[in-house]
Amino acid sequence: MSCIRFNTPAQRQAMREHSPAMLTAEEAAALHPSPEVTESKIRRLRLLATDKNPKIREAVASSYNTPVDLFETLAKDPDEGVRGCVAKNEATPCDILRALADDRSETVRGWVAVNYFVPADVMEKLATDRSRTVRSLVKWKAELAEEAAAEAAAPVAV
Repeated sequence: MSCIRFNTPAQRQAMREHSPAMLTAEEAAALHPSPEVTESKIRRLRLLATDKNPKIREAVASSYNTPVDLFETLAKDPDEGVRGCVAKNEATPCDILRALADDRSETVRGWVAVNYFVPADVMEKLATDRSRTVRSLVKWKAELAEEAAAEAAAPVAV
């Protein structure tokens, strides 16, 4: 017996009509809101930021709820992965991103370059970075921005 199933056109149409609706990320987030940020959560982030395991510190550096003073501390972490997580976090303040643009690690500088919220002056600086990889990331991000602008300006076909 074969496991291949053949559906009639009517069955396929019925499946299409009864398929679940796909939600956008925003609609899904509205249906399942994140819990409030409490003092307890902030205390846990502070405690975990001092953990000896760099992966734990990376988790703190990746949190949107990390306080600014912890971002400042983690931006100076000896572990490149932790600094990289600070650099790619969209909640990281611009002044910290500006400082990370001078990081000794090209990986960290690359994460700064692709952060959506990095200031324009930092992007200009990274465009002349000593690392070809970082310069390439800056160029790639600029090309994506140009494509997005062109798509936004294009007339919508109806």
